[in-house]
Amino acid sequence: MIVPHGAVLALRNASLMALAWPLALGAGPLCAAADASSAAAASAQAHAELWPQRESKLALDPEVERKIDDLIAAMSVEQKVGQIIQADIASVTPDDVYRYHLGSVLNGGNSAPGNRYNAPARDWLAAADAFYSASMKPNAKLPRIPVIWGSDAVHGHNNIVGATLFPHNIGLGAARNPDLVRRIGEATAIEMRVTGLDWTFAPTLAVVRDDRWGRTYEGFGESPEIAASYAAPLIEGLQGKVGDKDWLRGPHIIATAKHFLGDGGTYGGKDQGDAQMPEATLRDLFSPPYLPALDAGVQSVMVSFSSWNGVKMHGNRSLLTDVVKDRWNFDGFLVGDWNGHGQVAGCTTTDCPASAVAGLDIYMAPDSWKDLYRTTLAHAKQGALPMARLDDAVRRILRVKLRAGVFEAGKPSQRPYGGRFELLGSAEHRALAREAVRESLVLLKNAGSLLPLNPGANILVAGDGADNLTKQTGGWTLSWQGTGTKRSDFPNAQSIWEGIAAEVKAAGGMATLSAEGKFTTKPDVAIVVFGEDPYAEFQGDRPDIGYDDARSLELLRKLKAAGIPTVSVFLSGRAMWVNPFLNASDAFVATWLPGSEGGGVSDMLFGKADFRGKLPYSWPKASDQTAVNIGDPGYDPLFPYGFGLTLADEGELAPLPEARASVAVADPGVLFAAGKPGAGHRLLIGPPGSLSTNPGPDLIEARAADRIAQEDSVRLRWTGAGQAVAAIVREAPEDLSRQSNGELALEIELKVDTPPTAGVSLLMGCGAQCAGGFPLGPMLTAAAKTGQWTRIAVPLSCFAEAGVDMTRVDTPLSLATAGRLEIVMSSARIVSPSRPVVQCK
Repeated sequence: MIVPHGAVLALRNASLMALAWPLALGAGPLCAAADASSAAAASAQAHAELWPQRESKLALDPEVERKIDDLIAAMSVEQKVGQIIQADIASVTPDDVYRYHLGSVLNGGNSAPGNRYNAPARDWLAAADAFYSASMKPNAKLPRIPVIWGSDAVHGHNNIVGATLFPHNIGLGAARNPDLVRRIGEATAIEMRVTGLDWTFAPTLAVVRDDRWGRTYEGFGESPEIAASYAAPLIEGLQGKVGDKDWLRGPHIIATAKHFLGDGGTYGGKDQGDAQMPEATLRDLFSPPYLPALDAGVQSVMVSFSSWNGVKMHGNRSLLTDVVKDRWNFDGFLVGDWNGHGQVAGCTTTDCPASAVAGLDIYMAPDSWKDLYRTTLAHAKQGALPMARLDDAVRRILRVKLRAGVFEAGKPSQRPYGGRFELLGSAEHRALAREAVRESLVLLKNAGSLLPLNPGANILVAGDGADNLTKQTGGWTLSWQGTGTKRSDFPNAQSIWEGIAAEVKAAGGMATLSAEGKFTTKPDVAIVVFGEDPYAEFQGDRPDIGYDDARSLELLRKLKAAGIPTVSVFLSGRAMWVNPFLNASDAFVATWLPGSEGGGVSDMLFGKADFRGKLPYSWPKASDQTAVNIGDPGYDPLFPYGFGLTLADEGELAPLPEARASVAVADPGVLFAAGKPGAGHRLLIGPPGSLSTNPGPDLIEARAADRIAQEDSVRLRWTGAGQAVAAIVREAPEDLSRQSNGELALEIELKVDTPPTAGVSLLMGCGAQCAGGFPLGPMLTAAAKTGQWTRIAVPLSCFAEAGVDMTRVDTPLSLATAGRLEIVMSSARIVSPSRPVVQCK
């Protein structure tokens, strides 16, 4: 990153000199990668020995190939380029699809019709019809090629209100039941067809080797055996069986095997990181699930964000072309991940012929698609993107579309299952999801055979996860991170508490819900539901796998001290070090992220079925045991891969050591980064004195935004309808007096899209009637003129001089204005700034 010198702007009204300068980001990745072509050449020499030659189970249909020849001959180069570019529905209109000949659209995790995360299913179907109709509208003499719509339906049709939500893959991995995932694939495909969608970006076939990775719950396990056993049945559930009349049609859709290759093996469990290993290891650990996927006829393979030995997969010709297409004879298409092509050396999100040359067939260019279309068209006309490679990509896309019957299928609402909204969350699908929950739970402790419980007893249900469908369903649920939802967003769902309450009521017992564990009459038993809050992708990356939750641990210990037998129901997207919680519990159930059917949990607690789930990931015995995997030298977990008690087993567990092997200390200087507030902080907005996470858009709104990675920033928009505040607040006051005596500063990276129309205050707060700061309007106005990212650094000593009590700072950052203003903030930190700090006066 190069930070050029810029003008130092003065805040004269406050007698403050603060720092602001534009940031120039290079076109390539931040770290230099190995030369892709050299790596590819060296790798190609060993391909014949390392990668088996696969005979395709799919024979090319001569009639389909003839139609493709005719279409390609009639297409313009503009139309061909449009086919290989995919835009997000938040950044594209039906008219754009028509004008630019786009071959596909997608909805990202936070994209929905009308920009409403909880848009009703009929709005999705109407949008699907609109995009399809635009693609089929006559355009001179060019052939009409229908658009297809892809979506991350990764645990059911999880973007749709009312859809059935199945356990995330980590839970399905515990079930060890290929037939179960086949039926889940069938149900998911039908619910997608109801809303008019053609294509799911699933299944994830990652083999996860480090549980710090934020996508651990998307993997079926740490060994390739589970994913390899699931790949074919799940894909056949989604797509149907090759050779059947309804393959890719009727109740079936297009599936995607992802993310090729090595996404679960990156160094340090870092999302979008680097898998550093020999090629033979890459093959043996991470490729096995892809072969049965191809044998089952999967039509799409998604390329990974990650690198292999320093080379971004989106630019790795040796693997994308030489292996997948040439050695494995894959004749479907390779689709990129969210602007992943922009991470290739020498590329940007809007200009990257290298990815297509390497073998990518569809650029996923959610918000960069228009400029990418322009540059790719120029490269095709000038030869940087050879016409033969472009035609091959288009041929693969057309082949899948013809196989799927979209040319003759008509509008999505007119296809089989289109508009049959009663099938969303149908009784049959919910029963299947409940069955999946029952099979996915893993019993880790059952001292004194406490389980199964008597439903006729007096039962206390506690914990912040007991009646919390947001927490129960996890990431990739109505929003990308799975956050921001409310109970009414789950009309066809049952929380864990609701499942327990129904069972107890039917048996004549008494169930009481108290998140804090309060009671008047001593209960016979307590069930405490707690665990990780929702997350997705890189926002879920962790420094270790120690679970910290002082409130839940205190609750468990309080119940134990009161002599109340206690069952812990642990919600998580990974195996975690929970020794203190195990010691404080009589029974402990790893519940993963079960989805919409909390009744499946109550079934197991009350003995309606025996526990059969087995650990798909080794359970750590220390908080720094982040990459403990079956078969590793010195393998020594707390519970091994494949462990899982039944009700008949001896369930005692000796007391475990509770000292952390390492303490994950979050950087206290991080106020906001990677799209979320730092540890111990919250982002609140609203009118002064009435701040909340979501007050409504009348005065101010906060929405996720992209800078370098998906949703790594926040867009703050003041409407000008009245005084409004955006603030980073701490859960507890912090003493910054020492920091303010040195050279540390409050440093904010932002871009101003709409300059302020009234004064703007930058404040730091220290409790009621305690705050101090400075006017920021002139600086923001100057930054708006550059149109670039700007870094503003204000010395902490300046806030102290402005009257802030630095011993009890509870609001380290606050921006307030009554005018209109729109900024995108990517980070806010208390740091030693990148340039020398000038004096306040």
